[in-house]
Parts: sequence; structure tokens; C-alpha cells
Amino acid sequence: MQDSQAPDSGIILKDKQAKILLYLRDNADSSYISNLAEYANATYVHTCNFINTCEHLGIVKSERHGKIKQIRLTDKGIQIANLIANMYSWLQSAKQTAGQVADEQQKPAAETRL
Repeated sequence: MQDSQAPDSGIILKDKQAKILLYLRDNADSSYISNLAEYANATYVHTCNFINTCEHLGIVKSERHGKIKQIRLTDKGIQIANLIANMYSWLQSAKQTAGQVADEQQKPAAETRL
């Protein structure tokens, strides 16, 4: 049974969407849709659709400056971006730890052959 309170629950953890949120967190002064699309290697339309969804969810807010739309994270968006960054950091750390364990397990086997 699908959770009715989280219809867009998978949208945040996709690679391009996560990159967009992290870019917004780290580059608040230069956050235009074209910058976001280029950084995430996404199309302009894809980025606009994601930003519209995030705006609807209260994750970002946009301000128009003439024809240009500047995007900023809300407090909720900052919290989400920080969680994503922490998760990526934890996963990287776990990956390195797993690699070290694998290396240590292979060492004794190599030493017994000598």
C-alpha cells in the first residue's frame, strides 16, 4: 500500500535532484535555473519541473528579477540538503571502511602464499 502523505517521496534522492539541492545549499547567490541545470547535467525543462515541485512542497522559493528567476532554499530545504550531504558523507565513509576491510582480509591470504 502506497503512503498517501508522500506522493513525491522518491524525487529528492535521485542524483540530479540531489545535486540541484546541494548546489542551492552551497551557492545561494548564483542560483538561477540555468546554473542549476548545467551543474546537475539536466535539461532546463527537467530542472524547471523539479524546482516547481520543490516550490509546491515548500523546499525552495523563487524570486523574479525581470526575466530571470532566482531560486533559494527555504529553511526546510536547507535541512533536507544538509541531510542529503550527511547521507552522502556517511555512504562515502562506509564505502572506504568496506574497502579497507576487504584489503585487510586479502592481506593474510597473500602472506600465506609467500
